[in-house]
Amino acid sequence: MNRPVETTDPAVTDQPPVLVRPSRDGDVEAMLAIYRHHIRRGVEESVDDSGTPEPEDLRDRRKNLRSQRLPHLVAVCGGEVVGYAYVVLFRKRPAYRYAVKHSIYVHREHQGRGVGRLLLQELIDVCAAAGFRQMIGYIDSDNTASLALHERYGFARAGLLPGVAYRYGRWADTVMVQRSLAAGSTAPPLISSPGR
Repeated sequence: MNRPVETTDPAVTDQPPVLVRPSRDGDVEAMLAIYRHHIRRGVEESVDDSGTPEPEDLRDRRKNLRSQRLPHLVAVCGGEVVGYAYVVLFRKRPAYRYAVKHSIYVHREHQGRGVGRLLLQELIDVCAAAGFRQMIGYIDSDNTASLALHERYGFARAGLLPGVAYRYGRWADTVMVQRSLAAGSTAPPLISSPGR
């Protein structure tokens, strides 16, 4: 990882190339600013931001993910963090150790410029290389751009969770998406656990 990723999106031709790399402690404030915007104005989360993590919370989360060898990435353009993405284990029980759940957040001024696409592709590549077999995401049903992006990258709709989020005075649905990695469920896993 830690390589510049060229984009072919015409909207970003006047921008410097986007670099996708592992996140660092110095990226925490920028990641929190992106996350807070999504909570307050985005379709991913509840309007209530009382549960917004503090910088130390995010540093601890990053440290925990790194100790489990789970990717926590940022996209950087011209020295600015313009998005971030990470995975967590889908479930903590050992039987689920080959499945991960991912999250992607893009800075509001860089949405529609291919940043989410680059982060998603890198997550897919890194997780497949680490031995994971399934990648799962939960996407707000109103987030048509994210749903379309995931469909382009081979994610299928695996379920609908009606009315699980309440925001802006109404109930919202969440779509569960899933994509196989490497051999998926067509072959048994290797002896060692993924990411180790």
